[in-house]
Amino acid sequence: MKKAVYTSLAFMCVSIVAMAGSEDLPKRGVQIGERLTLHPYVAMSYTYDSNIDSTSKADSGSTWTINPGLTGEFVNDNWNIMGTVWYRYHAYNRSVRQLNQSSYGERLSIQWWNSQPNERGWSLNVLESFEQITQDDDMLSSGGRGIGRDRKEFRADGVLERRVNGKLHAAVKAGYYLLDYENNSKKYGTLYGWKRTTVGLEGGYAFTPWTDLIFSGEYQWFDQDNGDSIRQIGSSSEGWSVMAGLGTRATEKISYRVLGGYSLFSYGDMSKDLGGFTYQVSGEWKMSDTWRTMILGSSYFQPSESQQGTATKVYSVSWGITKSLLRSRLKASFDIAYRREEREYAYDNSSRYEQNILTGRLGLVYRVNRFLDIYGNLEYQTTESDVSTSYTYDYDRFRATIGARLTY
Repeated sequence: MKKAVYTSLAFMCVSIVAMAGSEDLPKRGVQIGERLTLHPYVAMSYTYDSNIDSTSKADSGSTWTINPGLTGEFVNDNWNIMGTVWYRYHAYNRSVRQLNQSSYGERLSIQWWNSQPNERGWSLNVLESFEQITQDDDMLSSGGRGIGRDRKEFRADGVLERRVNGKLHAAVKAGYYLLDYENNSKKYGTLYGWKRTTVGLEGGYAFTPWTDLIFSGEYQWFDQDNGDSIRQIGSSSEGWSVMAGLGTRATEKISYRVLGGYSLFSYGDMSKDLGGFTYQVSGEWKMSDTWRTMILGSSYFQPSESQQGTATKVYSVSWGITKSLLRSRLKASFDIAYRREEREYAYDNSSRYEQNILTGRLGLVYRVNRFLDIYGNLEYQTTESDVSTSYTYDYDRFRATIGARLTY
């Protein structure tokens, strides 16, 4: 089974190399009118992979990738709209017929507000994306689900907030996520995707000018592609969580959000509910004009994507740091991510095991001139589990990438 691990992390400086700007160089982009800017780009890279299938029996390989795309941003007094469309082709130097693949997708973010931050008024944030993804993904890509395979992903999330006054605020949240694996029984075992709908409420009270007391509640409903071989387990699951904690209100250099509480998960129409403590953590510190660090973490329940009739509790934490050098022409980054998966319920006892995944990456981006960036990164991943079956999920993986990106 082609398996890789993905953990949420905001420091994607290699994949988003357009952010490696230099203050003493002209800004990039095609200006259309006063408010719309377009950024066409194309990136080309070469990657060596020590374990191209992420298995205990490592098989090395290498790939060439070309990635054209277009990003646009529209800004006015009350709106900020940013969208990207992209295409990526992976050409393998070995296993060409089996693995050469195309990926493509789009992303859209919309922000609207009718007052200044922290003042009385309304604000709206909407995020939407669609991706057709090949199994050859970045080991620290977004999402944090844990499995790499050819698949489709669609997500849409929105938050509508009402700031009642300078201290009291409330928000309504909603989201939808589709995960659809392209299973091919002639190549590998089955994986199980789902549709997930989320609704929630959140309220906060700023008891100091910089700190919020936050209360949050959320309900989730899953409809999983669970197959027909285990008829006692339905495809529907549901869960809810209640959390409370603290977050920053308005600071120049430090922002954070720490929530903890209780979650309950009813898996597959079974009578037994799973419950326990869960958390959400995020923080960012702009230490200086050249140093920046960030941490992200969460825990949650979900159906298993790899074992049929199994529910999993996931714990994850990520930390990263970036440094600007050479008058912002060179940016260096280091990030590390840890993920733990615990099978809380399994119809088949052989599927009850724990898995730990540790991933680290070092990246460099150098802005040669207004149009050209060159970049490179090193990635290492190790996975271990206590699985008792004859098949082991333990493996190590090393990847090295060099590339260039042209942005107008």
